Amino acid sequence: MDESRRSDKATAVAAWEALFRAQVTVMRALNADFPGGEISFNEYDVCFNLSTQPERRCRMRELTGHLLLTQPSVSRLVERLAARGIVEKQPDPSDARGVIVALTAHGFDVYRSVAVQHAQTIADQVGAGLDDNELRTLTELCTKLRVAAGDRPARRTRPTADAVVA
Repeated sequence: MDESRRSDKATAVAAWEALFRAQVTVMRALNADFPGGEISFNEYDVCFNLSTQPERRCRMRELTGHLLLTQPSVSRLVERLAARGIVEKQPDPSDARGVIVALTAHGFDVYRSVAVQHAQTIADQVGAGLDDNELRTLTELCTKLRVAAGDRPARRTRPTADAVVA
């Protein structure tokens, strides 16, 4: 490996470490300050993601793709939210095996109430060390990173049969 490639790799790893540690620190603070009277932090994440979808509803599979939780964990969260009338599960008319999760009117009210308080905590935490220009730059960089990572297929950690043959 040439020296410039080694340097690029070290720089990328250092950037990842900084990003990851900042994210963990901020998430811990947000979780600690979360106004969780009616819904938990993870339940809020479900409601937030549903609130961004057309008609505040989407397939369970799509919802799971937006969250950093396993499919069984998302299913349990949705069941708890449905039991409290915050979401409702509906059959998917285009696929009998699929389930649509919809944010109810009551659920949207709960989400909105928590979101107002949570947004202030986010502003306090994320804005604490960054000015407006830096926040805009952070948004642009994170978006660029997310898009680039989404365009790349995940690398396998084990060699495939094709790689062994070649």
